[in-house]
Amino acid sequence: MKVIETTLPGVLIIEPRVFGDERGYFMETYRASAYAELGIPQPMVQDNQSFSRKGVLRGLHIQHPRAQGKLVQVLVGEVFDVAVDIRRGSPHFGRWAGVSLSAENKRQFWVPPGFAHGFLVTGESALFVYKNSDYYSPETEFSVRWDDPGIAIEWPLDGAPELSEKDTNALCLKDLPLDRLPGFEDYS
Repeated sequence: MKVIETTLPGVLIIEPRVFGDERGYFMETYRASAYAELGIPQPMVQDNQSFSRKGVLRGLHIQHPRAQGKLVQVLVGEVFDVAVDIRRGSPHFGRWAGVSLSAENKRQFWVPPGFAHGFLVTGESALFVYKNSDYYSPETEFSVRWDDPGIAIEWPLDGAPELSEKDTNALCLKDLPLDRLPGFEDYS
Protein backbone atom coordinates (compact mmCIF):
# COMPACT_ATOMS: atom_id res chain seq x y z
CA MET A 1 0.00 0.00 0.00
CA LYS A 2 1.00 3.60 -0.52
CA VAL A 3 0.80 6.05 2.39
CA ILE A 4 0.50 9.80 1.85
CA GLU A 5 1.13 12.09 4.80
CA THR A 6 -1.07 15.16 5.12
CA THR A 7 -0.29 18.56 6.62
CA LEU A 8 -1.48 17.20 9.99
CA PRO A 9 0.89 14.70 11.63
CA GLY A 10 -0.81 11.35 12.09
CA VAL A 11 -3.61 12.01 9.57
CA LEU A 12 -2.92 9.70 6.63
CA ILE A 13 -4.23 9.00 3.14
CA ILE A 14 -3.83 5.31 2.33
CA GLU A 15 -3.94 3.83 -1.15
CA PRO A 16 -4.36 0.04 -0.91
CA ARG A 17 -2.83 -2.13 -3.64
CA VAL A 18 -5.45 -3.04 -6.20
CA PHE A 19 -5.07 -6.13 -8.37
CA GLY A 20 -7.32 -5.99 -11.40
CA ASP A 21 -7.96 -7.65 -14.72
CA GLU A 22 -10.87 -7.99 -17.15
CA ARG A 23 -12.91 -9.82 -14.47
CA GLY A 24 -12.73 -7.00 -11.93
CA TYR A 25 -10.38 -6.34 -9.03
CA PHE A 26 -9.23 -7.51 -5.60
CA MET A 27 -7.84 -5.40 -2.78
CA GLU A 28 -7.06 -5.91 0.86
CA THR A 29 -8.88 -3.17 2.80
CA TYR A 30 -7.51 -3.96 6.24
CA ARG A 31 -4.77 -6.09 7.81
CA ALA A 32 -4.13 -5.31 11.48
CA SER A 33 -0.37 -5.87 11.33
CA ALA A 34 0.15 -3.62 8.29
CA TYR A 35 -1.94 -0.80 9.74
CA ALA A 36 -0.22 -1.13 13.13
CA GLU A 37 3.09 -0.42 11.36
CA LEU A 38 1.55 2.91 10.31
CA GLY A 39 0.72 3.76 13.92
CA ILE A 40 -2.97 2.97 13.59
CA PRO A 41 -4.05 1.55 16.97
CA GLN A 42 -5.36 -1.90 17.65
CA PRO A 43 -7.88 -3.26 17.88
CA MET A 44 -10.58 -1.80 15.66
CA VAL A 45 -13.74 -2.59 17.58
CA GLN A 46 -16.67 -1.30 15.54
CA ASP A 47 -17.54 -0.99 11.83
CA ASN A 48 -20.07 1.61 10.66
CA GLN A 49 -21.74 2.31 7.34
CA SER A 50 -23.76 5.27 6.10
CA PHE A 51 -25.53 6.08 2.86
CA SER A 52 -26.21 9.67 1.86
CA ARG A 53 -27.28 11.62 -1.18
CA LYS A 54 -25.42 14.48 -2.89
CA GLY A 55 -25.06 17.60 -0.78
CA VAL A 56 -25.37 15.86 2.60
CA LEU A 57 -22.70 17.01 5.04
CA ARG A 58 -22.10 14.93 8.17
CA GLY A 59 -19.91 16.44 10.87
CA LEU A 60 -17.73 17.67 12.31
CA HIS A 61 -18.08 14.90 14.92
CA ILE A 62 -15.89 13.93 17.87
CA GLN A 63 -16.14 11.87 21.05
CA HIS A 64 -14.30 12.91 24.19
CA PRO A 65 -13.60 11.08 26.33
CA ARG A 66 -13.60 7.74 24.50
CA ALA A 67 -12.21 9.32 21.35
CA GLN A 68 -12.46 7.22 18.22
CA GLY A 69 -9.83 6.84 15.57
CA LYS A 70 -11.57 6.28 12.23
CA LEU A 71 -10.32 4.48 9.13
CA VAL A 72 -12.76 5.63 6.45
CA GLN A 73 -13.46 4.59 2.88
CA VAL A 74 -16.12 5.07 0.19
CA LEU A 75 -17.54 1.96 -1.51
CA VAL A 76 -19.99 3.73 -3.83
CA GLY A 77 -19.87 7.36 -4.97
CA GLU A 78 -17.61 10.18 -3.80
CA VAL A 79 -17.09 12.40 -0.74
CA PHE A 80 -14.81 15.16 0.44
CA ASP A 81 -13.55 13.96 3.81
CA VAL A 82 -12.05 16.18 6.52
CA ALA A 83 -10.09 15.80 9.78
CA VAL A 84 -9.69 18.77 12.16
CA ASP A 85 -7.20 18.84 15.03
CA ILE A 86 -9.17 20.03 18.08
CA ARG A 87 -6.72 18.82 20.75
CA ARG A 88 -6.07 21.53 23.36
CA GLY A 89 -2.37 22.39 23.34
CA SER A 90 -1.67 20.92 19.90
CA PRO A 91 0.65 22.96 17.66
CA HIS A 92 -1.88 22.23 14.88
CA PHE A 93 -5.02 23.20 16.86
CA GLY A 94 -7.84 24.28 14.55
CA ARG A 95 -6.10 23.15 11.36
CA TRP A 96 -7.72 20.75 8.91
CA ALA A 97 -6.75 18.28 6.20
CA GLY A 98 -9.10 17.01 3.51
CA VAL A 99 -9.15 14.44 0.74
CA SER A 100 -11.49 13.24 -1.98
CA LEU A 101 -12.48 9.62 -1.38
CA SER A 102 -14.33 7.65 -4.02
CA ALA A 103 -15.20 4.17 -5.18
CA GLU A 104 -12.97 4.93 -8.16
CA ASN A 105 -9.80 6.01 -6.32
CA LYS A 106 -10.29 3.43 -3.50
CA ARG A 107 -8.40 5.62 -1.03
CA GLN A 108 -8.74 5.38 2.73
CA PHE A 109 -8.34 8.20 5.24
CA TRP A 110 -7.06 7.73 8.80
CA VAL A 111 -8.53 10.22 11.29
CA PRO A 112 -6.73 9.73 14.63
CA PRO A 113 -8.39 9.98 18.07
CA GLY A 114 -8.69 13.62 19.16
CA PHE A 115 -9.58 14.89 15.70
CA ALA A 116 -13.05 16.00 14.60
CA HIS A 117 -14.29 14.28 11.45
CA GLY A 118 -16.79 15.15 8.75
CA PHE A 119 -17.59 14.55 5.11
CA LEU A 120 -19.59 16.09 2.27
CA VAL A 121 -21.14 13.88 -0.41
CA THR A 122 -19.91 15.26 -3.74
CA GLY A 123 -21.14 12.45 -6.01
CA GLU A 124 -24.80 11.61 -6.64
CA SER A 125 -24.70 9.49 -3.48
CA ALA A 126 -22.16 7.74 -1.31
CA LEU A 127 -21.89 4.49 0.60
CA PHE A 128 -19.38 5.35 3.32
CA VAL A 129 -17.77 2.80 5.67
CA TYR A 130 -15.41 3.17 8.60
CA LYS A 131 -13.63 1.19 11.24
CA ASN A 132 -13.46 2.67 14.74
CA SER A 133 -10.84 2.26 17.45
CA ASP A 134 -13.46 2.67 20.21
CA TYR A 135 -17.18 2.07 20.56
CA TYR A 136 -19.78 4.72 19.81
CA SER A 137 -20.51 6.65 23.01
CA PRO A 138 -23.45 9.06 22.48
CA GLU A 139 -22.99 10.64 25.91
CA THR A 140 -19.46 11.80 24.96
CA GLU A 141 -20.17 12.82 21.35
CA PHE A 142 -20.46 16.42 20.19
CA SER A 143 -20.12 18.42 16.98
CA VAL A 144 -18.11 21.42 15.83
CA ARG A 145 -19.70 23.70 13.23
CA TRP A 146 -18.94 22.58 9.70
CA ASP A 147 -18.60 26.23 8.58
CA ASP A 148 -16.62 27.50 11.58
CA PRO A 149 -14.77 30.60 10.24
CA GLY A 150 -11.90 29.94 12.67
CA ILE A 151 -11.22 26.61 10.93
CA ALA A 152 -12.19 27.79 7.41
CA ILE A 153 -12.58 24.41 5.69
CA GLU A 154 -12.69 24.79 1.92
CA TRP A 155 -15.69 22.55 1.26
CA PRO A 156 -16.37 21.92 -2.47
CA LEU A 157 -19.99 23.11 -2.19
CA ASP A 158 -22.64 23.77 -4.83
CA GLY A 159 -25.08 25.65 -2.60
CA ALA A 160 -26.02 25.00 1.01
CA PRO A 161 -25.36 21.51 2.39
CA GLU A 162 -28.03 19.30 3.92
CA LEU A 163 -27.38 18.94 7.66
CA SER A 164 -28.80 17.06 10.63
CA GLU A 165 -30.33 19.06 13.46
CA LYS A 166 -27.32 18.20 15.64
CA ASP A 167 -24.88 19.57 13.06
CA THR A 168 -27.02 22.66 12.39
CA ASN A 169 -26.90 23.53 16.11
CA ALA A 170 -23.18 22.79 16.62
CA LEU A 171 -20.94 25.44 18.15
CA CYS A 172 -17.79 26.97 16.71
CA LEU A 173 -14.56 25.64 18.18
CA LYS A 174 -13.83 28.90 20.04
CA ASP A 175 -17.24 28.68 21.78
CA LEU A 176 -16.79 25.17 23.17
CA PRO A 177 -15.71 24.90 26.82
CA LEU A 178 -12.01 24.01 26.93
CA ASP A 179 -12.63 21.09 29.29
CA ARG A 180 -14.92 19.61 26.61
CA LEU A 181 -12.02 19.34 24.15
CA PRO A 182 -9.50 16.49 24.13
CA GLY A 183 -5.97 17.35 25.23
CA PHE A 184 -2.93 17.05 23.03
CA GLU A 185 -1.23 15.04 25.78
CA ASP A 186 -4.17 12.58 25.76
CA TYR A 187 -3.91 11.79 22.04
CA SER A 188 -0.42 12.54 20.79
